[in-house]
Amino acid sequence: MRSEYRVLGAAALSLADESGNAEIAGWAHEMRAWFALTRGDYRGILAASQAGTEAAPKHGVAMQLAAQEAKGWARLGDRRQTEVALDRGRKLLEGMPYPENLDHHFVVDPAKFDFYAMDCYRLLGEDRFAENLAHEVIRAGTDFDGSERSPMRMAEARITLGVVAARQGDLDQAVNYGEWALKGDRQSLPSLLMVSRELAAIVNRDFAAEPTGREYLDHLTTLSRTN
Repeated sequence: MRSEYRVLGAAALSLADESGNAEIAGWAHEMRAWFALTRGDYRGILAASQAGTEAAPKHGVAMQLAAQEAKGWARLGDRRQTEVALDRGRKLLEGMPYPENLDHHFVVDPAKFDFYAMDCYRLLGEDRFAENLAHEVIRAGTDFDGSERSPMRMAEARITLGVVAARQGDLDQAVNYGEWALKGDRQSLPSLLMVSRELAAIVNRDFAAEPTGREYLDHLTTLSRTN
């Protein structure tokens, strides 16, 4: 999946260069930012996001690029630059019409912004903000009949709640959320494992001697080896 996404991004960037289409260029750079995130290349996230913003400053993709930039800064531990990027993204979102087709990949889903902000605040250790946003992501992603419209976002929101619980010393709650997140769509497992490492790091640091903590860590290790 990652290699296909990378090839698609390169093809989109080449097409944008040939056609002079700023919006396509913006989305191509957004793909580069996402791929840099999966590799742990945080400076690469910033470079791709900023290049995309320069290419398409007035298109909807600029909001998503701002969010990707914020995620890069959060992973580098820069609170101020994270907030600057998030504020820019919020302002762009406020000026955008609501999209007609949220299923289209190259359309910005307004609900994604809370998801991105949640990720940033979790990484920065802002537990109250991260927890509130996680609950909002779960609320927005749950249909009236209880079905989940955005399972990947819901899973990451539960991992966020698990991280907050672990930081507060509640191992059982943390592991419950962590395991719940892993019950979703297996196609999303590689990305979930990446986020789950944050929870695993806290469990390993503070609860490795506890049977519940050890079982959770062993489960993640097994999943990592088989995926």
